[in-house]
Amino acid sequence: MIKEKDILDLTHYGLNIYAHILREYYPGETVIQLSGKECKPAKNPFNDDKHTLKLINQEWVFNYNDTELPDFSGTPFDFAELHYKLSGGELREKLNKELNLRIDEKHFYSNRSLPDQAKTTEVKSEVQIPIFSYFNAPVKNINPKKNLRLIDVYYLIKSTEYSSITDQLRAIPGKGEARKFKASKFDYVTFSGTFSKRSDKALVNHSGLLTIDFDHISNLQQLKEQLLEDEYFETELLFVSPSGDGLKWIIPIDITEATHQNFFQAIANYIREAYQLEVDKSGKDVSRACFLPHDPEAYINPKYLNPKIKKDETK
Repeated sequence: MIKEKDILDLTHYGLNIYAHILREYYPGETVIQLSGKECKPAKNPFNDDKHTLKLINQEWVFNYNDTELPDFSGTPFDFAELHYKLSGGELREKLNKELNLRIDEKHFYSNRSLPDQAKTTEVKSEVQIPIFSYFNAPVKNINPKKNLRLIDVYYLIKSTEYSSITDQLRAIPGKGEARKFKASKFDYVTFSGTFSKRSDKALVNHSGLLTIDFDHISNLQQLKEQLLEDEYFETELLFVSPSGDGLKWIIPIDITEATHQNFFQAIANYIREAYQLEVDKSGKDVSRACFLPHDPEAYINPKYLNPKIKKDETK
């Protein structure tokens, strides 16, 4: 039986319930805006679409009220009841299905459910570092130069190797011109695997990694902190995109549990519900190219720093 606590634990204390329902009324709009730990007043579909809906975190649950309607208040489940016209167990089942929470099912997109042997984490103090293909610029070049390890790319991004071209790119005012410059000047990798050439059909080995691309983010530091603290995904690598206004989030997946494309879709759905953000759909392609910029503040999972490498791992 699905409990309210189960749902609250998977919806950021009920915040995602409000977001999901409000998007039904206001598709394409930013329905909830976080300011620190509080939410700015949102549109209330039950009060003539006025910006009077307040969501307040009270004892680990976001309750609601309306600045104009004194009797309009309650829990996320009360709000959902107004929308779905359901209550009790029926309402909880509905929320479980609508928000794709998969309670009482195996979350194939959650690190916590992956079998131990499938994770690229520590195995008796040994770490298997993911390996993938590296390509010289331009992006039209589809023949890999060599294979690199995740730790190699981390140090490459933090070094000054790409600092000059990154600065040049960010100084270009026109989007079209900037796009051409990036495609012609930046080396790139295919984080999801090694390839004989850059094509989904030419995959040699999947790395167990998936790239999630966030574009045009107004507060990069806030999103970076949120991703690093995400309860479902262990960040393997995280860095600012070449343009300077996005993030590249590299996370582990287990393709014995689901396909690369199914993982991407499930994670994109999760991010839409949890962060109210859309991700670049190109991440569904296994051979997706990821340009390498300069980011001195890039993050890598600490397990890869000075690890005991598995003896059979080669560069």
